[in-house]
Amino acid sequence: MPACSASSPAPGRGRRPAASTVEPPGRPARTVFAPWDDPAAVPLVLFDRVTKRYGSETAVAELTLAVHEREFFALLGPSGCGKSTLMRLLAGFETPSEGRVLLAGEDLAGVPPHLRPVNMMFQSYALFPHMSVEKNVAFGLEMEGRPRDEIGQRVGDALRMVKLETLAGRKPHQLSGGQRQRVALARALVKRPKVLLLDEPLGALDRKLREETQFELMALQERLGLTFIIVTHDQDEAMTMATRIAVMDKGRIAQVGTPPVVYEAPASRYVAGFIGDINLVEGRVSAVEAGRVTVATAAGNLVVAGGAESVSVGQAVAVAWRPEKTRIVRAEEAISNGRATMAGTVHDVGYLGGRTTYHVEAAGLKLKAAVANAARSVERPVAAGDAVKLAVAPDALILLVR
Repeated sequence: MPACSASSPAPGRGRRPAASTVEPPGRPARTVFAPWDDPAAVPLVLFDRVTKRYGSETAVAELTLAVHEREFFALLGPSGCGKSTLMRLLAGFETPSEGRVLLAGEDLAGVPPHLRPVNMMFQSYALFPHMSVEKNVAFGLEMEGRPRDEIGQRVGDALRMVKLETLAGRKPHQLSGGQRQRVALARALVKRPKVLLLDEPLGALDRKLREETQFELMALQERLGLTFIIVTHDQDEAMTMATRIAVMDKGRIAQVGTPPVVYEAPASRYVAGFIGDINLVEGRVSAVEAGRVTVATAAGNLVVAGGAESVSVGQAVAVAWRPEKTRIVRAEEAISNGRATMAGTVHDVGYLGGRTTYHVEAAGLKLKAAVANAARSVERPVAAGDAVKLAVAPDALILLVR
């Protein structure tokens, strides 16, 4: 059976059912969950060499992707990359031009949307304004002709899941944005789907409520043991909630991996630039020795730890590193040996509360350094116009050949 793009064994958000429970302080311990690393694991959802065309336009191109049971999987990418098309193909609102979509090993070709064990929650929520919360949640079950007692029990359970049981009699216009989002979620969950599809579900919420709801969705998905697939263009949202992320570009998968893997080891220039903030400079390999690669760039020679097996001398490559892994000091200060050092001038400074970002011009390049504001102080050790040095450890540098 075709497999999705390879990912590193580094864990993403912790899950079931192994014994390890190492977690950062302040979070409840969760067991490690990584079925994608098991060659014998059978995916719950499989897009098998799927292509979708609209006339002369190709929205999805020969894409193969596997999602496992109990994953919180994110399809991440810019508008027009094909992520919503994939969601609609799984839901049955679109038909593949080529390839197959399988759910639990069953080819979904010819199965209409209402007979598929999936449910979709839209960004707009699409609630009926004339119906109460309770009636909105019950609507799908009533259309199926379920017994009245069963409907009452399941609707009550769904409302308790999302903590809206006391608002069952209200109409949508009497609810906040966050409450309407929960109604839509309860309506999707009440039908007990194998897979819940979330299409930009938090886009209508303000930032603080969106962040709170992300963790509520994570806890709910963990408790119910369902498979969630979310479509989003918000990288922070995907990094926070997902067990794995598929980064999409022009109808293809650019990389699949856990959030730490996609962030720390991007597979290409595109992924590196799309996920988070990053410094990226072009250069050529000048030496390969002892497992390290020396790259000649406009910023000087950068020595990268690792990647020696994938390059040769003279090859054009890029070197990338994250701003928060960059040390910045005044030009006269010393920096410990072993780090790549670049001299430059601070062009701008951005104070963002939890961190300060420095924009530095160095050898014609525009680079960034981000420093955590650990001390309670408004004084900055470096200011705009200062001559500075930027330093990066070899193991913080990322070698990119694509």
